[in-house]
Amino acid sequence: MSEQIHISMFEVVDSPFCVASSDGQKIFDLLTAALESDRNISLSFRDVSVFTGAFMNAAIGQLYGTFSEEQIRSRLKVVDAEPDDLALVERVGENAKLYYKDPERYDRIVREVLEEDDE
Repeated sequence: MSEQIHISMFEVVDSPFCVASSDGQKIFDLLTAALESDRNISLSFRDVSVFTGAFMNAAIGQLYGTFSEEQIRSRLKVVDAEPDDLALVERVGENAKLYYKDPERYDRIVREVLEEDDE
């Protein structure tokens, strides 16, 4: 059985405000190391009062570019989170799966939309 690792977002970011993608990257790096070591992870939201989609995309969304959905779902457990927080985590995962299914297409669509906005 693999060893469990506990990651506190509050302790890693050293703040109740998890908003910057650079802080999300710190969480991603820890999650990646744990998943590569085949460890189970509990990701704690305890004492976090605010987090953003940008933070969560960096922290969790990127995982779908490296690991399978099965690996992520079986190894990563979110704890100490409110139902609304869990819903955002789920949405980030769903969006990441869509993106990593065909990133070139997604990037092209975003570029096209941005070009239309410039006109």
